[in-house]
Amino acid sequence: MVDTHFNRRTLIAVGGAVLAAGVSVGPAPARAAGLAPTQSMRGGANNYQPGAPIVDRIGGGGFWMTGTVRRAGDGAPLAGQRIQIWAHTTEGHERDPHSHGATLSDENGVFRLEMPQIVPAFGQAHGHLAYDDDAFETVFLRPIMSSARDTELTADFILQPA
Repeated sequence: MVDTHFNRRTLIAVGGAVLAAGVSVGPAPARAAGLAPTQSMRGGANNYQPGAPIVDRIGGGGFWMTGTVRRAGDGAPLAGQRIQIWAHTTEGHERDPHSHGATLSDENGVFRLEMPQIVPAFGQAHGHLAYDDDAFETVFLRPIMSSARDTELTADFILQPA
């Protein structure tokens, strides 16, 4: 029977050899190949108004809605995807047409839209977002803010081709 004694010097030597050999000793890195599509959230479609215009900003601004848009499966960023955003804000209710607007994702799949500060509705400060174009399946999101004082809310879409 071999009595193996590990000390710091042995551990460093073995670790260096493992790294030199290219063997992974930690958890495997996440792979986008099996990236599942985002599921619509309950209440996400509340007060949805199809065809909201693409805008530079909703109202007076001061709050940022941000996120990414990627393709299910391989996780590739999707440019030019229309994301509609609406919320109950300091300037209007989520059912008001002037509280709705849309933006397009950039070449990296990133979108940003400035809007008025979101305020609690039914006890929760939350936003609404939708991907509602024809190339991918429709997804409605309703992310909740951790604090009504937050000035940014992020939501990510992983879209399944239609």
